[in-house]
Amino acid sequence: MNMKKILIGAVIAISAMSMLAEATARPAGGGRSIGRQSQNVNRMPAQQAPQAAPRQAAPAQAPNAPQAPAPKPSMWKGILGGALLGLGLGALFSHFGLGGALGGAIGSIIMLALLAGVVFFIFRLIRSKSQPAAAPAAFGGNQNVYSMPPQAGAATPEIGSRLQSAPVQQAAPVAHTPWGVPADFDAVSFLRVAKSNFIRLQAAWDKGDVADIREFTTPEVFAEMKLQISERTQADFTDVVSIDAELLGIETSDTEYLASVKFTGMIKPAPDALAEPYHEVWNLVKPINGASGWLLGGIQQLA
Repeated sequence: MNMKKILIGAVIAISAMSMLAEATARPAGGGRSIGRQSQNVNRMPAQQAPQAAPRQAAPAQAPNAPQAPAPKPSMWKGILGGALLGLGLGALFSHFGLGGALGGAIGSIIMLALLAGVVFFIFRLIRSKSQPAAAPAAFGGNQNVYSMPPQAGAATPEIGSRLQSAPVQQAAPVAHTPWGVPADFDAVSFLRVAKSNFIRLQAAWDKGDVADIREFTTPEVFAEMKLQISERTQADFTDVVSIDAELLGIETSDTEYLASVKFTGMIKPAPDALAEPYHEVWNLVKPINGASGWLLGGIQQLA
């Protein structure tokens, strides 16, 4: 019966882990690199994952500072532990049928061992109290009583200089310099529309609205997204909690412009799930002749 319960619990745990693994945030495009890719983005430094805040260092003690005494063991803790041990062994002996004279003999041996341990503990306690305590370090007053006089030429440190380590100076992150952006380009308005289209496309991706996806994607990206939607078994849920956009640069060819926008933020894969971070680059294309507006030409995952 116990083995059956263990197997049932293991199956439930594995099923829960599988459901949790499926409930991961899947932004539009399935988190893959599709369509047009920017070589300038590939040459960018690798993105560093956010790290947890470092733990604050404990204050450093002075070399002559007295160490905190270690906590003394409790006599009652040892006695109670021995009593519980005896009860546990007694129950074990009874379970295996070791009762009668054999069980009584083993119980007597255990009780004698416990009594000997108590006597030894009391002896050590009395002996430690009879020894004189060590003299404390000087804190003001006559330094000749408990401390050595300062050496000649030794500099006296400032008050509190040993209490806390000096803060570590961290280098400020290097600001990104966009490439190929014209001086008169309205980047603020461009990024505002780009963020709006990101949220709109994410909503269409979740619902499987291929007609809306077709409106602002190139044929190559549309074909890939439509294929992924047809392969999934249920609609996705992705709530864009926060979003930020950065224009990395604009590349110009003979026929079109290619603008690389890095999106970062937090998304939720389920209504009651925790928000998860995301970051990826959207490569937006627009013909030079102005035949159409900006369309999503590719999604590029950062290294």
